Order: sequence, then structure tokens, then C-alpha cells
Amino acid sequence: MTVSLDTIISLCKRRGFIFQSSEIYGGMAACYDYGPLGVELKRNVRDAWWRAMVQERDDVEGIECSILMHPDVWRTSGHVANFTDPLVDCKTCRARFRADHIDGYKAKYSVTGGSETTVSGDFNKGGEVTCDDGDFGPWEVEIGSEIPTKVIRPGFRLPDGRILDSVEKIQFLGSPRNCPTCGNKTLTEPRLFNLLFRTHVGPIEDAASTVFLRPETAQGMFVNFENVRGAMRRKLPFGIAQIGRSFRNEITTKAFVFRTLEFEQMEMEYFCKPGSDEEVYRHWVAERFNWYLRYGVKRENLRLRQHDADELAHYSRMCHDVEYNFPMGWGELEGIAHRGDYDLTAHMQATGKDLQYFDPETNSKYTPYVIEPAAGVDRTVMTFLIDEYHEEEVKGEKRVVLRLNPALAPIKVAVLPLLKKRPEIVEKCQALKDALKRRWRAVYDETASIGKLYRRQDEVGTPYCVTVDVDSLDDGKATVRDRDAMTQDRIEMDRIEEYLAERLVLSPPKVTTPAPL
Repeated sequence: MTVSLDTIISLCKRRGFIFQSSEIYGGMAACYDYGPLGVELKRNVRDAWWRAMVQERDDVEGIECSILMHPDVWRTSGHVANFTDPLVDCKTCRARFRADHIDGYKAKYSVTGGSETTVSGDFNKGGEVTCDDGDFGPWEVEIGSEIPTKVIRPGFRLPDGRILDSVEKIQFLGSPRNCPTCGNKTLTEPRLFNLLFRTHVGPIEDAASTVFLRPETAQGMFVNFENVRGAMRRKLPFGIAQIGRSFRNEITTKAFVFRTLEFEQMEMEYFCKPGSDEEVYRHWVAERFNWYLRYGVKRENLRLRQHDADELAHYSRMCHDVEYNFPMGWGELEGIAHRGDYDLTAHMQATGKDLQYFDPETNSKYTPYVIEPAAGVDRTVMTFLIDEYHEEEVKGEKRVVLRLNPALAPIKVAVLPLLKKRPEIVEKCQALKDALKRRWRAVYDETASIGKLYRRQDEVGTPYCVTVDVDSLDDGKATVRDRDAMTQDRIEMDRIEEYLAERLVLSPPKVTTPAPL
């Protein structure tokens, strides 16, 4: 079925998954709080990723890095100079947009790499890029060639090997575009807006005390490459994985938790020998695509999309996105990027530290290539909520059910009394719930009729409900109800834990079908 985003947002607030941050003060745009069930679902998503990426493998180590890092880390990585989006404002309605999100937008970039080189041109719709260079003379690169030139970004490599290091100017070509909100042709010229959040360390707020909230978790793994390799006695290939919060001062946010100012990432940097990188890249594209299938996302709602040359980050040689068909259309769920040796080389040049790998088999040193799968926890939570939401008619009534994989379900089992006024039934329910809580997230509920209690648990994705009734007092059995099939089994209460253990599998079988590269 097709579900609207408003339906999911309503479910999240009503059932305690996700709330608007600071709601009683009018809310904080693009910031959200995870409620009692949302925090359980989010934790289960993180755990499922960690199991697949670290615990089930022999070639990946985990790490947890500080959010605040030395500011030179972000200068070296290119984020201080290059982590920018083109920003425009409407003079009439005061709305603000990313210029490249406006329909029909065309831009002109002037990019400088030192004092001699200037590159400019209209790169949005094709054509040629011309560079006037005193040493090499004019040169042209056609769109679609090996060098990505549709949009010039910092990090673009010139024919002589130099890399452009800063963006000097960006402007509209032709007449101003209409404002998407009010329709007036009163948009300002675009200006580049840096997405880094800045703060200060110490009592004096000046340039020397400026630090940044990290925009990604990746750099913590790069600067700790040699620490992890040495401490864990690792040989290539191996990976370093991390889950943690990142911060981006986005110009525009949208679609609930799809794009927020503060978000959580699940990233892994896999270090390999140059020459093996293509095979490693294909492996991780397939692994990550299949992970979503493994935990229940429908195949028809997923696709792989390779980045065009103009989309690639300045560090990236190649990138595929795992995309999901959200209510607002196809959008990125996870990116798998080939970062080459950009990051380790940049940090070596900046610090003078040797981050090359010594290969004892060949008695030689080289800088590893890196393949990076990077997913957002919040988008993944949103995906599972959308994909597993179902409405159906049962006995003339609408039934809403979240068919979450048991590994992800916030509550694994609910214990319910058929008659809450019978103390002996309530006592047995509480004892059973307490026993099950030692192993799973189990709850007790007596606040409605049994039919309404079932519907309530269906709506939050609880795989099993256990009902204790009058007969339970005589035969020692309880009724176990399956969420999806709505079948009921009569099980001895001292066997219910064993019964559930066979069904509440926290690590479902892997999916090994090739990803459609």
C-alpha cells in the first residue's frame, strides 16, 4: 500500500515514536525527539547494523570518536573551505532555498586554484568548460569525459595534477528564476553557505578558540587508522566502523527526519590495497543493499543509483546510493563511496605522520584505498516505519499493523489479562512478564478490552501477545497470538519463553542476492 508522510508522522506522535523537539515552545525546526518506542526502535536499528558490520565479521573493528576534534582535521578534510551549498533568499516572502533545488536553476561558478588558475563556465546543462592557464594555455574538457566537469567543485583536478582548493564566486546565468513559494522574480544572487556548526573552546570567543561540531563521523576513523591497525595487529584489508551523531547547518530541511540539523550516522571505512578496490567496492554495494532486504524492506521499494560526475564529492572516485521510494519520491537511504586515498594522503601531508601501510608479503609500502558505506540511523528508522506500515480490514474494522522484523520491533512481547479484575490472573501475567523481561522488551497492559489491546500492540509492531485467561488458572497454559497471521497457539506457560525464543530471532538469515550494479 501507499502511505502518506502525514500518516507516519501522526502514528509516531500518537504512539510515542518521534516528537517535534521543544514542541511546547512552538518547536525547533528540523530537530526531533525520540519517544519511548522510538528510542527502542532506533537502538534496535543500530544494533542490527552493528551485528552485520562488526560482530558477524572478522575484518572490521569498532570505534567511538569524540564529536569535537582538532579544527585542523576539518581544514585538512576540505570541510572548512568546501562544505558549502548555494543559498538564495526571496526578497518578497523571505523564504530561503538551496539554489540547486530550484527548478530550472543554472549557475556559473568561478573557481580558483592558487593565483594563476581560473575555471569558469555554465556547468548545469552540458557544454564545455574552459580554463585559461598561463603555463598550459586554454584547454577544454567535454561533458561526459573521464574528468567530471558538469559542475566544478573544490577538489577538481586540473590536467597538470593540481587540485582546485576554493570556490571564489557563484552567480545566476540569465534572468532570475521565480520564487517557488510566492512566484515573484525576487531571488537574490546565490552565495555559498558553509554547513559547519561552529562553537568555541575556552572563555574567549575568537578565531583561535573556534572548533566545529563534526559534519560526519568518517574523519575520526581516518585519523585513528594507524592507532586501530597497530593496537589490533590488523593486516589489510580491514575496516573501522562507528555509530555517532553528526551536525550540519542545512539551508533547507524537509520530510520529517529525512534531513535534520542533528542526526546519527552508521559509517564504516574499509581499507584495502589499490588494485583490489573495484572488487571490494562491488562487495560492499551488494552487502549494504542486501542488508535492507534482510530486515524486511520490500525489494520493489529499493534501487541502486550511481552518482553522476557532477554529484561526486571532492574526495570521491565513485559512489552508489541505495535509494528508497519514500512518500515524497525516491531518496538516498545510504551511500557507498570509493574515497580512494584522498583522506589518508591529506592527513599525512598536513601532519607529517606516516599513514601508509607496510605490506610484509611484498616488503613495500602504499597508501590504502578506502571504501565507505555510510547510512543514516534516522532515515533508516523512517524507512522501516514507512515500509512496514499496513492497513487492512478485519471483521469490518480497520486494522493498522507495523510488520517490523522481530529484531527491530520496540516491544517483543506483550502480556495481557483477559480479566483484569481477577487478581490471580493479573498475578500470573506479572510473573510471566517479569520472566520474559530478563530476555526481551516485554510489557503488561490492562487498560482496554482484549481486542483493543491486540490492536494497540499491532500498531506499534509487537510480534507476539500472550493472553492469560480463566482457563490458565486450571491448565497452566496461555494463548500466544502472532501479530501478522493473527493465529493463536495454546502453550504451557513454563514453555512460552522457549516458544518465543524460536521465533524472536535477533539476527535473521543473510540475503545474498547480487545487488543490481
